[in-house]
Amino acid sequence: MNKILLLERLQDERDRFELLLNRIGFTRQLTMRGVIGGLTVKDLLAEVLTHEQFIADRLSEILHGETYAPSASFTALENFQREYNYPDYESSLLEKDKFHPLILDLYKNIEFDEIASQELAVYTSILESIDKLTHHQCLDHDLYHRIAEHTYRPYRRTSTAIHQWLKRIASELK
Repeated sequence: MNKILLLERLQDERDRFELLLNRIGFTRQLTMRGVIGGLTVKDLLAEVLTHEQFIADRLSEILHGETYAPSASFTALENFQREYNYPDYESSLLEKDKFHPLILDLYKNIEFDEIASQELAVYTSILESIDKLTHHQCLDHDLYHRIAEHTYRPYRRTSTAIHQWLKRIASELK
């Protein structure tokens, strides 16, 4: 993969994700519980935001010559969460593809529009960082894979959950 291909794929996935969120927002279903368990679209967007913030911060570190190492102990994991206000998503101690209660606590009193605004700003930051990175930096830090893991793969997971939820709602209304 190269940066051009990554950016094309990222933008394509992003466009689909935004279209779905706009469709849900238009029908005012953003805070209805039950998308996954008791979670709402707002909760899932907060999860997407924290994944994007995670990779945005790692990209910034790379651009500034800093080194990130995934948390190798539970103490380090807790310290990371306390420092950054999101989980260390690349730590082997963290369950992958599982919603983290920390996110619910952080964003429970924040309106959907504010989360969406923050998420868009972080997404823009990611694009700006990718533009500044060299191809060799991307390869040296496995960024093509890591950026996908924290951007468009969460978009896909969230979109799949929302589509399944919408189908459930539609079948219940019949």
